[in-house]
Amino acid sequence: MARDEVADAVLDAARAAFHTRGYAKTTMRGVAAAAGVAPSVARKYYANKEQMFAAAMRLPFDPSRSVPELLAPGLDGMGERLVRSTFDVLKDENTRQQIVDLFQAGSSAGKAAQSLRDFLEEAVVDRVAAVVGIPDARMRAALISSHLIGLAATRYVVKLEPLASASEDEVVRIYAPMIQDLLDPTKPVKGLSRSAASP
Repeated sequence: MARDEVADAVLDAARAAFHTRGYAKTTMRGVAAAAGVAPSVARKYYANKEQMFAAAMRLPFDPSRSVPELLAPGLDGMGERLVRSTFDVLKDENTRQQIVDLFQAGSSAGKAAQSLRDFLEEAVVDRVAAVVGIPDARMRAALISSHLIGLAATRYVVKLEPLASASEDEVVRIYAPMIQDLLDPTKPVKGLSRSAASP
């Protein structure tokens, strides 16, 4: 196969795997096998699973670069930066349409939607939580992901008013404090039992 054909085959295999197996169960080796190439060939195009998923979902960012940039300024203002970075991703029309398609496809898109959630948690929120050293990090990561995915679904899929037509700045003012509280190690998550807090 020509180089472009190989790249297309790897990406097609990756997209199929993420949609059917989910992010957590998809491996670089499995994608390479499905594409009919060696794992080393797949890695020439994508250094890791995160990059492969971002390409398959047409996400306009690379977590290996964007997450360190998000973390660099420190904990203060992290909630606002996470919400604004979510908006930055959703500004891309192709990405937004991919997310809309996932939610509108119903149960057949269950694995794909789960892949998006797992990717956000593992590649973005978990990294943020680990670096800032917050307690109950796993639960907090799940709650932050639910806020951000819920925002995307409500604003762009359900289009529930007045959230759908509110300005980005208005939405940031509403969401950022909720996210910031979940990132604040001095603020316990209310109602969280010890068993639920365990990673």
